[in-house]
Formats: sequence, C-alpha cells, structure tokens
Amino acid sequence: MDIYWLEQTTADVPADNDWLSSAEQVRLRQFRVAKRQADWRLGRWTAKCAVSAYLGLWGSAPPRRTIEILPATTGAPQVMVRNARAGLHISLTHRDGTAACVVAPAGVVGCDLEAIESRSAAFLADYFATEEQGMFEVESPLDRDAIATLLWSAKESALKALSTGLRLDTRSVVVNRRGAGKAGQAGAQGSWSSAAENGWSPLEVRHSDDQVFYGWWQRSGGFIRTVVADPPPLRPRTLCVTLAAA
Repeated sequence: MDIYWLEQTTADVPADNDWLSSAEQVRLRQFRVAKRQADWRLGRWTAKCAVSAYLGLWGSAPPRRTIEILPATTGAPQVMVRNARAGLHISLTHRDGTAACVVAPAGVVGCDLEAIESRSAAFLADYFATEEQGMFEVESPLDRDAIATLLWSAKESALKALSTGLRLDTRSVVVNRRGAGKAGQAGAQGSWSSAAENGWSPLEVRHSDDQVFYGWWQRSGGFIRTVVADPPPLRPRTLCVTLAAA
C-alpha cells in the first residue's frame, strides 16, 4: 500500500483563520492556552495541505473550508471534503513547531514525530517492554538516546493506528526491526543505528501474536519520524505542496 507524508512548520500557517471551517473555528476557541491553539492550528493546516495535495485540489478549491478535519468517535482525525467523508485515512503528529500528516487510501495508519532527547532509566523501565530494554545493551552510548526516541515514537504510531493513544499500556506494543519484507523492502533484525541518515528503514510493532503493524522510520534533522499501517505500507512518498495556491 502506498502512503504519503507531508510536513509543515508554524511559519507556513496563515495568520488568519479563514481557512478553518465554522466547526473548526468553534473547536479552536475551546483551547485556552496559546501554545495548544498554535499546535492545533499547525496540525489542521498540515492535514489540509496533505489532503489537498493527495487529491489534487490545489488547482481548484484551496485547502480552506472545503476540507474539514474532524474527530471521529475514537478521537482520531477524519477527513471531510465538501461535507462528505473523503474515504481517506490520515494520522497527525507535531513537535517543536513542526507537524506531519500521513495519508493512506485504505486500512489504518499512525505516525509520530519526536525530537531526539535523553530519557531516564526510570522512564525506560516504566514504558518499555523487557525485550526492548535489552536493545540498549548492544548499542553504543551515543546512540541510546536516538534508539529510545525511535522506540517511543514507533509505539506512539502504533497506538494511534489502534485508535487508543496512551490509554493503552505502552509495554503492550513491542517494537523491532523484523518484518521488513512485509513492508515491501529487504531488511533484517540488527543494529538500529545501522540505517543511513535521512533514509527510511523498516520496522514492525507487535500488539499481539495476530496483530502486527509494519512500517518505517527515519532519522533526520534531530528528529525521529515513524509510521505504521495495515495493510503493510511501502516506503513513504513525500507530498508536494504548491503554497502559491494556498
């Protein structure tokens, strides 16, 4: 299955709110904290840009009120185009003024964007499964922060695909490098740090013996990016945005 990735930054978001629908503007006013408002606007703008680029709407209606990103009953974002379900599946994430949206034509999808940072031993013990904690013993100390960030990000992606978020115990989803063939590319279990900088490398996240999400991860610009999907996705394709049409 093809999946599509788009990123935007706070600087890309228009100063006004004319691109938000009436329902979205009502939702925006419910946030009382300025940072929460800014993050929400960035996520909605990124999603509208991604959907517009995927559907080829830039030459007609701009990504304003014709596209709505509304919460489903699970809280996951759903896409409406001209008041009708678009039949697309998206996932949103944001961190430090950058947001990403993944678009999939079918199935379920989850994505996450995390800044590489140090995590305490207590954090690792509380949120990582036993087999995941063992991964840190075979990596160099310089890579451990990146690996911890990668594992955490992949868990976040899987929990979004499950539509549970952090309501589910993070130790119930276990990350490794197997299953690369299911994701459409060659690869095998081994050192996380062996992947090329800026490239997408395969991973899998197991929730149970019969529920496995296959996906991809990338390390670039101080961030870890992860995405998982079912059915198994091919390597993410980058969407192009024509900002002049926005």
